[in-house]
Amino acid sequence: MINMDPALSLLLMGLFGVLAVASLIGFALSRRYKNATIANLNARIRAWWLMCTVSVIAMLIGPTGSVVLFALMSFFALRECITLMPTRRGDHEALFWCFFAILPVQYFLVGFDWYGVFVIFIPVYAFLFIPVRVALAGDTQHFLERSAKIQWSLMMAIYCVSHAPALLMLDIPGYAGQNIKLILFMMIVVQISDVLQYVFGKLWGKRAIVPKLSPNKTVEGFIGGIFTASLVGAGLWWITPFNPLQAFFISLLITLLGFAGGLCMSAIKRDRGVKDFGAMLEGHGGMMDRIDSLCFAAPVFFHVVRYYFT
Repeated sequence: MINMDPALSLLLMGLFGVLAVASLIGFALSRRYKNATIANLNARIRAWWLMCTVSVIAMLIGPTGSVVLFALMSFFALRECITLMPTRRGDHEALFWCFFAILPVQYFLVGFDWYGVFVIFIPVYAFLFIPVRVALAGDTQHFLERSAKIQWSLMMAIYCVSHAPALLMLDIPGYAGQNIKLILFMMIVVQISDVLQYVFGKLWGKRAIVPKLSPNKTVEGFIGGIFTASLVGAGLWWITPFNPLQAFFISLLITLLGFAGGLCMSAIKRDRGVKDFGAMLEGHGGMMDRIDSLCFAAPVFFHVVRYYFT
């Protein structure tokens, strides 16, 4: 179990304090207004309590807990991605390898700090293996499309997400034993950006960014949410190896990437004709609906920190 230093304790107290205030506001609004928007807001708050509690417990256990937590997130996200795509009998053995070989190996490499293999295992070896395994099944119908769908699912649900716990392997001068706070920093900034974009969009949103793709994503919500979340990130500089200005621009970068991730995942859902990837979390859809922003933000954040701060 990791040591609870004062900075981490203060961060967690602040996080749950914000959730407590949000719960009180949601309860007050539900007593005064009876509509779908307030009901959806309260469902989201309840889901956040569950997600934050599970995440914090796993992270407090230490590096192993964090790796296991993100591995489970990848498993459920991969299942949702695969469920959305039509599969054929010739894909089943390849999918078996994805769930029960490629996923655990990727997180094994993360857990044992094998950066040189972790960073290329899926985009090189797994990407070559999957089409070969599909081809061996002898089913050539839509071969390229089927292989590409599996590869994309591996990239998003496993490879990109695994960069979050991989932050624990970085050796940052003067920051030894504190890398867990980098994971919390990234998750707080990216996720609060999603929430703030939703709030700003509901309050002042008028112009949809991509109406046919995601009518709820507005220019006003985008600007307000991204900028405010970046300010939140700058305010959290004290739990990172960054100074306030660096924290602001890194937060701006990962919130923009988070927005791009959400947009691309929305495109997939529209293509498949569904509203959510799943129904795992009340008010939040499936696991992939919650980590779609993380898929784009985590790998870039990892490499920015590794390149500039190690």
